[in-house]
Amino acid sequence: MGEKMKCLPHLITLLSLFSCLPLSQSFNYGEALSKSLLYFEAQRSGRLPYNQRVTWRHHSAFTDGLEQGVDLVGGYYDAGDNVKFGLPMAFTITMLSWGVIEYQEQIALAGEYRHALEAIKWGTDYFIKAHTHPHVLWAQMGDGDTDHYCWQRPEDMTTSRRAYKIDEYHPGSDVAGETAAAMAAASIVFRRANPHYSHLLLDHAQQLFEFGDKFRGKYDTSIGVAKGYYPSVSGYMDELLWAALWLYKATDRVYYLNYAIEKAHCFGGITWAMEEFSWDVKYAGLQLIAAMLPMGLNGKHEEQKKILQQYRSKAEHYICACLNKNNSTNVHRTPGGLLYTRQWNNMQYVSSAVFLLTVYSDYLQTTNQMLNCQGDLVGSHKILSFVKSQIAYILGSNPMGMSYLVGYGPTYPKRVHHRGASIESYRDSKGFVGCTQGYDNWYGRRDPNPNVLVGALVGGPDGKDEFSDNRGNFMQTEPCTYNTAPLIGVFAKLYASEKVTSAAAASLPLISFI
Repeated sequence: MGEKMKCLPHLITLLSLFSCLPLSQSFNYGEALSKSLLYFEAQRSGRLPYNQRVTWRHHSAFTDGLEQGVDLVGGYYDAGDNVKFGLPMAFTITMLSWGVIEYQEQIALAGEYRHALEAIKWGTDYFIKAHTHPHVLWAQMGDGDTDHYCWQRPEDMTTSRRAYKIDEYHPGSDVAGETAAAMAAASIVFRRANPHYSHLLLDHAQQLFEFGDKFRGKYDTSIGVAKGYYPSVSGYMDELLWAALWLYKATDRVYYLNYAIEKAHCFGGITWAMEEFSWDVKYAGLQLIAAMLPMGLNGKHEEQKKILQQYRSKAEHYICACLNKNNSTNVHRTPGGLLYTRQWNNMQYVSSAVFLLTVYSDYLQTTNQMLNCQGDLVGSHKILSFVKSQIAYILGSNPMGMSYLVGYGPTYPKRVHHRGASIESYRDSKGFVGCTQGYDNWYGRRDPNPNVLVGALVGGPDGKDEFSDNRGNFMQTEPCTYNTAPLIGVFAKLYASEKVTSAAAASLPLISFI
């Protein structure tokens, strides 16, 4: 008895040590990362490359732009339809690029660096083609109305492939600004891997920013057919500030920083306190970028520091709102704990939020700072813990027991609202599927889709955590590129963190007891 009692303090110490370590890994973040990048190959438009891994897809839309005398082959279909919408596509590429900028080493550790760069370049190659003149950007390919009348694989499209542009007489500062941001961010990504390409992207980005700033206007006024699908509700001022900050990060030119400083108030950068970040509303993202800029940069006077501090205040309002730590305005949550912004495609707001939270958590940790939410100090580890809870929900730890990342885990949506995935693969059946034939023969089927859209993040559950896996339930079952894009960086971060934790646990000495 006495010998056993002597061992008890050592046992308590050991148990205390292991209580500080995370539980065994519940989710395979590396797998989630790999599958998320695979999704972008399923969304490719144009002539597919020899190393295409999603083999149920084939070449499509390789005459895009021919009618207008311009080559607009390539780019991405935005969701479950066959239209190429410029504004959400550009945001997708900005977020992919930002993820690589922040988590390049972690993505490489997971063996996915090449695939990440390929996903970005598929978009930027298209933007280079679409920017045919300093003051011309082809901002949409196809017509949403006619496209939605048909249920066809992209390989069979018979719908309108009319191209729509913005120019000096038909401005679109929002889509020009977002495309400039995407190309500026991508230029940082390719700076070492492909310097010539990086310079080319930067040239386009600077031209597009100048164009968008000089000829101001909303793109959905110039391209009316976009209004029913991707209306620019927030206007263009957030995109111009967003683009200016990305160009500052890409060039280090004080002109772009001064632009964001001088227009901070009149463009809403330091006046709008946000509870969402999306393809339309960029304020939270640009506020966070400004918040992380060093306050002691050369040439900065007190007024600039004051404005940067105001940017930071607004950025931290958003972070605190996500953490439910503001006194009044917070982001709603479902009973199961998921951030909930609105009914239609809510997961887009979750994925963009967890990315900003992850980046800011790293910033606070690196600079040894705390987040101040109405007097409540929050450490970086608490922010990352909340991120993990949201990712856990996405990957299956939720009331439905459903992974909302298609192809991940044992249970995930099988009837995704997606034309190509829901119809027999063109590679297996080259017989033409007509406009209404797709609706008659495939859309209404109760069977699971014949093709699994691996890595797609669907719209997700409603405000009560309920989800209906039904192809016609597009508010919940339609995936979008901008849903998955922010997750690339988050999955890479969590994957690397798990690797480090596992390695640390494995290095602990074994202690035996008598």
